[in-house]
Amino acid sequence: MTPNVLTPDAPEGAPFERRDFIVSTYKHLGAAILAFVVLSAVLMMAGFSGAAAKMLIASGNKFLWLGVMGAFMLVGWLASHMADNSENPQTQLMGLGLYVIAEGLIFAPMFGIAQIVAPGAIGAAAFITLLLVSALTWTAFTSKTDFSFLGGTLKVVGLVALGTIIAGAIFGFKLGIWFSGIMVAFAGACVLYDTSRIIRDYPADRPAGAALHLFASIALMLWYVLRILISLAINDD
Repeated sequence: MTPNVLTPDAPEGAPFERRDFIVSTYKHLGAAILAFVVLSAVLMMAGFSGAAAKMLIASGNKFLWLGVMGAFMLVGWLASHMADNSENPQTQLMGLGLYVIAEGLIFAPMFGIAQIVAPGAIGAAAFITLLLVSALTWTAFTSKTDFSFLGGTLKVVGLVALGTIIAGAIFGFKLGIWFSGIMVAFAGACVLYDTSRIIRDYPADRPAGAALHLFASIALMLWYVLRILISLAINDD
């Protein structure tokens, strides 16, 4: 068997530390995804998702969604700081948990809209996202390419995308399906970048932080895949 990051040939030392870190990271990621699924299901069954969707649609206030986005970004920054910088494993886990809760709340109105206009879109979006993430993860683990070179480009593209979203909310122009397609591709590049860092150079004592970043990229992909499916369902009516 050819040695790789999960089956190192060195008898001791860094390769085994990296292997254990990768396994721990994906355990944290699995727990985060499961918690997100459970939280989202509870919010939908409790009627919170539908109520949040109707409130955002009925308000017609373009700054309300900007306020939600701003709060989410603030919580996301705090959660990332806790998971990335604390030496206390409990604090790192709290950061990851805080981020999962924030994602669950911001996804609630989107899931509510999907329940109303395209009931099957949530499951389809989850399945498509799973396939894409699996393919990208397999590519990152089997390819000899170090995708960490994408970091600088992703920062620039992310800032441009954020500026476009804010401008669209302020000036009222719609970001069409083409923008969602670009964001799916952007999220895919983020998955490659995050996975490559997990394999090669992410600090081995921060599995919760690594899981948080990868979870964020997967959630971003799910968001825009779902937007595409909702747009297609609306256009078909």
